[in-house]
Amino acid sequence: MTKASMSHILILNGPNLNLLGVREPHIYGHTTLAQIEAQCREAGQRLGLEVDFRQSNSEGQLVDWIHEARTTMAGIVINPAAYSFTSIAILDALKASQLPIVEVHISNIHRREEMYHKSYVSLAATGVICGLGPLGYEAALLFLAKHLAK
Repeated sequence: MTKASMSHILILNGPNLNLLGVREPHIYGHTTLAQIEAQCREAGQRLGLEVDFRQSNSEGQLVDWIHEARTTMAGIVINPAAYSFTSIAILDALKASQLPIVEVHISNIHRREEMYHKSYVSLAATGVICGLGPLGYEAALLFLAKHLAK
């Protein structure tokens, strides 16, 4: 990792998060993914972090981005959405990254149906934030800024 990448954070968003603000607002709220991205960029700037914010509905694309991050990023914030509960490929990619990882969920997955209670991604995560809405992304960035400053 180069000195320039020491403050670069990859924020990954999984399937259907492009529909935030429209899809099930009683669960996910009315904030759009574009608004969350703007909040993350602002928080990153305050914390001295450069944010690379991405979303894909494709599991393979998310795995490719995680592989790329191994040598270009200082940490990962990931909201894997439904892939949290199904993707061993994403789990394996995250474990191979050897980066600090914060898993974020907008809703409190533990207050939802049982199928949402076990996240494979949590097995690779340094920390997990759920139920704080869009604020969870900012909390993840704050953690990574402090973690990387050690």
